[in-house]
Amino acid sequence: MRKSAINPNRSTFPCAIKSCSALCDLISGKQAHQQAFVFGYASDLFTSSALIDMYSKCGELDDARNVFDEIPHRNVVSWTSMINGYVQNDSAREALLLFKERLVEESSEVGVDDDGGCVDGVAMVAILAACSRVCEKNVTRGVHGFVIKRGLDEVLGVGNTLIDAYAKCGMVDFSRKVFDEMNDKDLISWNSIIAVCAQHGLADEAIGVFQSMVSNAEADYNAITLSAVLLACAHSGALRVGKEIHVQVIKMYLESNVFVGTSIIDMYCKCGRVNTARRAFDRMNFKNVKSWSAMIAGYGMHGQAREALKVLSDMINAGVRPNSISFISVLSACCHAGMVDEGWHWFCAMQHRFNIKPSVEHYGCMVDLFGRAGYLKRAYNLIMDMRARPDFVIWCSLLASCRIHKNVELGEISARKLLELDPNNSGYYTLLSNIYADAGRWEDVKKMRVFMKNHGVVKSPGFSLVELKGRVHVFLVGDRQHQQHEKIYAYLKELSWKLLEAGYVPSVGSVLHDVDEEEKEMTLRVHSEKLAVVFGIMNSAHGVTIQVIKNLRTCEDCHTTVKLISKIIDREIVIRDPKRFHHFSKGACSCGDYW
Repeated sequence: MRKSAINPNRSTFPCAIKSCSALCDLISGKQAHQQAFVFGYASDLFTSSALIDMYSKCGELDDARNVFDEIPHRNVVSWTSMINGYVQNDSAREALLLFKERLVEESSEVGVDDDGGCVDGVAMVAILAACSRVCEKNVTRGVHGFVIKRGLDEVLGVGNTLIDAYAKCGMVDFSRKVFDEMNDKDLISWNSIIAVCAQHGLADEAIGVFQSMVSNAEADYNAITLSAVLLACAHSGALRVGKEIHVQVIKMYLESNVFVGTSIIDMYCKCGRVNTARRAFDRMNFKNVKSWSAMIAGYGMHGQAREALKVLSDMINAGVRPNSISFISVLSACCHAGMVDEGWHWFCAMQHRFNIKPSVEHYGCMVDLFGRAGYLKRAYNLIMDMRARPDFVIWCSLLASCRIHKNVELGEISARKLLELDPNNSGYYTLLSNIYADAGRWEDVKKMRVFMKNHGVVKSPGFSLVELKGRVHVFLVGDRQHQQHEKIYAYLKELSWKLLEAGYVPSVGSVLHDVDEEEKEMTLRVHSEKLAVVFGIMNSAHGVTIQVIKNLRTCEDCHTTVKLISKIIDREIVIRDPKRFHHFSKGACSCGDYW
């Protein structure tokens, strides 16, 4: 155009600059800026907005702000471009400050009422995106109030971004309320709320929203939807629903989608079907680092460390470079199997062969590995040698190991560190109380109880979940709320006699209270996983695997009891706790009593 001696006009430069923006071509963008200045279009609103966008996408925020500041009369596009630029460059607070600056400027302008001004739906999406990154509840609430005041709450994009903004602040109830009050919903709306529920542990709600989406036929679900639902199934152990989603994946020819495929692997692993996960893994035409890492993690949580290390070897041979998360899965697998030498080898190889600096998570795995294997001093020395500050996970791993190996001295050191970092977590007090109880130091146990009471620390209740015919049943310790509780306790009493005949001896050390042995035995009998297992046995056909999810680590007595039950009734029982899976069959457990 320039070679043809044709002069550009005010429409030329925005188009040319947008092309530079799309290509992230800073040099050409600056040349276009210089030409716009020569021809007198540098202060044109459309050209200026395009320049702000171009500089922002090229990471040159200072240049973008200089262009913005030189605009004599800005419009909504100018403000939105600059706000978007800050958000795209991880400067969300600056974006919100600029929005505040606009409101101040608007309030001082003559003739601008509450319903006018330079803020529209597009601008609000950018501002709410900034709220998502800042994650401050009051800020998000305030912006939401402004949205309602300006009548922008009916804008679809604003509603979708609000769902995410509230979720990032941990206000999932508000996200759901925004979703429910939206008159118009698109696929993004449905995907957003399903993902929000799944990511925040509201698995049943996520599955319920998906079922509502399907029954109402308001939007056609896609790969993103199914991945989010599979995540919910993985968290809740809803294997039946997960299988139904897998069928839909096959029907939609999405098995080759690496994200959906990885979600299927994760779902089957967390629902206790690691062999099915492996078959899904083998069918994937393309695997990325997340796919390989998911399979390694799956084998690890099921106690199959050798298979996990074989997958790692295959991964490296396939030319896929393991990342930081891959090694967390590897070290965790070694930890579950007590493979100290192999874990230490890969911890060193990660640093020297793959140039990955160990994070707090890697150190946490190693501390857990050393501690559970009985190398408590080595674990403590590793913590002391860390460059980063040890977090509560690391000290909790050491404290748990001290409980296993009855080391009071290091247990007290770990507990003191934990109470500094997270004084309201009841789990630490419980672990230390267990250590004192094992040592017969009942006065110290009582002191811990008094301390917890005086500081308002409440112990988290243990609960177990069991899925039956697509419905998830929840049991608490000593639960008598379930509609079948009388039959459950009657069957449990019947089983108790058979357990005693099989050689069962109650592990009363699992009970903290300084009471007589008979009372301790009664307490152990009503642990939530025992109730869940009995319920599953009563309501399923012979040969069907009983699967239970527990929110706390399985105690020694329950572990022994379920092993014997699996032998007495000749059934496979799978219990998933926060750390790993236990596969019980014929009186033995896959963990080899190492957990």
